[in-house]
Amino acid sequence: MVDLFSSGASDASDTAPRPLADRLRPATLAEVVGQEGVLGPEAPLGAMLASGRLGSLILWGPPGVGKTTIARLLAHETDMSFVQISAIFSGVQELKKVFEAAKLRRGNGQGTLLFVDEIHRFNKAQQDSFLPHMEDGTILLVGATTENPSFELNAALLSRAQVVVLVRLEAPALEALLVRAEEVEGQPLPLTEAARAALIEMADGDGRAMLNLAETVLSWKLKAPIDPKALSARLARRAAQYDKSGDAHYNLISALHKSVRGSDPDAALYWLARMLEGGEDPRYLARRITRMAVEDIGLADPQAQTLCLGAWDVYERLGSPEGELALAQAVVYLALAPKSNAAYTGYKAARKLASDSGSAPPPKHILNAPTGLMKEQGYGDGYAYDHDAEDGFSGQNYFPDGMDRPSLYAPVERGFERDLAKRTAYFAKLRAKRQDG
Repeated sequence: MVDLFSSGASDASDTAPRPLADRLRPATLAEVVGQEGVLGPEAPLGAMLASGRLGSLILWGPPGVGKTTIARLLAHETDMSFVQISAIFSGVQELKKVFEAAKLRRGNGQGTLLFVDEIHRFNKAQQDSFLPHMEDGTILLVGATTENPSFELNAALLSRAQVVVLVRLEAPALEALLVRAEEVEGQPLPLTEAARAALIEMADGDGRAMLNLAETVLSWKLKAPIDPKALSARLARRAAQYDKSGDAHYNLISALHKSVRGSDPDAALYWLARMLEGGEDPRYLARRITRMAVEDIGLADPQAQTLCLGAWDVYERLGSPEGELALAQAVVYLALAPKSNAAYTGYKAARKLASDSGSAPPPKHILNAPTGLMKEQGYGDGYAYDHDAEDGFSGQNYFPDGMDRPSLYAPVERGFERDLAKRTAYFAKLRAKRQDG
């Protein structure tokens, strides 16, 4: 197994070739870089260790940030037996064997820290199998996942474990790894300052990737430092982390939507580009962009919806990459358009009112009466044809009899809805006048 973030050299007795990441194993949690937010004295794990009471954990974070490393070192710090399994390769029978072995250790006075990699890949029944062994202290569970635990793990499991969020490694942490790698290898990386920064950017917050890239560069045995252009020519740029069906997908579309809502075209373009670079389906983006026009711009700019549908149509005709420019133009337009969710809010309020009011019928005076019986029942009696009324407005009641008139649509004083607000106020005043009369 590969661990990260150590400053110690390899065991001299081990003569077999070992990857640089494997040779940089940590001796203590203090050597882990980039996770001070969870390992510091006042942070969750630091506080647990200081109190001497370590509970079950779910380590949630992107690849290469030290989840396995931290789990192993937690076992070392607490004198527990470290057992590692992967949810990808383990089934019910393997779990039973692990639990039986943990019971034997417990009987001999030895605790077991069970580290489950990719724990979100276990199904509900497999996740439930951990619960009794966590409850009676047979195991201390430490699960690792790259997916949002709220969506992927059972509520019962989450209630018995604390979720600890690990973050992607920022540039200073990745630089610290490069320095350690140079110390272990006894030579500096043959890179200019700009190329070194480019290498860190290529790692994209992944410590394991950082060390693997550094090992590749050192293997070239260059006699002079190279610049970013030469580095890019020799190294395939690492693809940004993006799972079109996972947590990153929802995080990035949320960032795009909120940037549009926040009238920030630069941020909106950035998140759109991030999703496209990650391989997102542009048709999905076209659909979500159109939704933004309906939800957040609304009638403040009725043209926004039409423009988004046009951009969607342009993409269907041109395809990628040419059609993606139409989506970018739509995003910029939406970000700079006046915003209103008045129609969206009114629609939700109307749905709730419709649900609460049950099957209340329309008032009889607005019902058609195609048969004699319906006329006898009063259908259509007293209906005022609006075109015959003064100002083309009768002011009649169109809600069910006995229902207090609600106010569902409240236009804002932005964009085209300023005009709609004037019309709404005009008809409200005229309605009150007609009904009083």
